[in-house]
Amino acid sequence: QVQLVESGGDLVQPGGSLSLSCAASERISKVINMGWYRQLPGRERDMVALLVGGGSTIYADSVKGRFTISRDNAKNTLYLQMTDLKPEDTAVYYCSARYYSNLELIDSWGQGTQVTVSL
Repeated sequence: QVQLVESGGDLVQPGGSLSLSCAASERISKVINMGWYRQLPGRERDMVALLVGGGSTIYADSVKGRFTISRDNAKNTLYLQMTDLKPEDTAVYYCSARYYSNLELIDSWGQGTQVTVSL
């Protein structure tokens, strides 16, 4: 199974920017989608941004216009560029990949990276 490792989480002030990275351990050839989710303690994990295999992007309403998801296939890396950050963006951010491997549908998740937006 492909391993995903997130990085870039940090403490940032409201209105600031942050860029998250998600490095995959190998190239994923049959990708259905890759995305970013976030979770608060005791809450469900919510989709933030999704990059569908055909190149389309889907964003949660709360981050539209502020977050941008992108992928560098040469580096096997997924990114999330976050701008105009708000305290409500504080959460653990997880990278995910849904893909086929030998006809088996697999969902891989990273370990998460903490983003804290506060003065």
